[in-house]
Amino acid sequence: MAINAFSFKGIGDLQSKLKRNTSMSEVKNIVKANTAEMNRNAQRNASVDTGFLRRMITMSLTNGGFTGRSIAGAEYSPYPEYGTRFMAAQPFMGPAYREQKEKFKRDMQRLVK
Repeated sequence: MAINAFSFKGIGDLQSKLKRNTSMSEVKNIVKANTAEMNRNAQRNASVDTGFLRRMITMSLTNGGFTGRSIAGAEYSPYPEYGTRFMAAQPFMGPAYREQKEKFKRDMQRLVK
């Protein structure tokens, strides 16, 4: 499954402003809350036959709590996400990511103001 990455410009400025205005534990809390919410939304959006796909959508926190990942671990996850020539796509991870991305940005902006 192809994963699109994104990057932030001015990360150094963000880090220095965060250090001045907030504790890093607040950043970790935002990462954790947003990752958990995205994970729940992906599970809610996933198509259900047996429930295996939903159960295999898991989250993990790494990098000391500064990185959150939501992963669809079922081997067949790309097929409902992107579709095949025999079935239409029923995306669940992409919509959850796009929705959560905006919430995450707002939460982080709130910290630096």
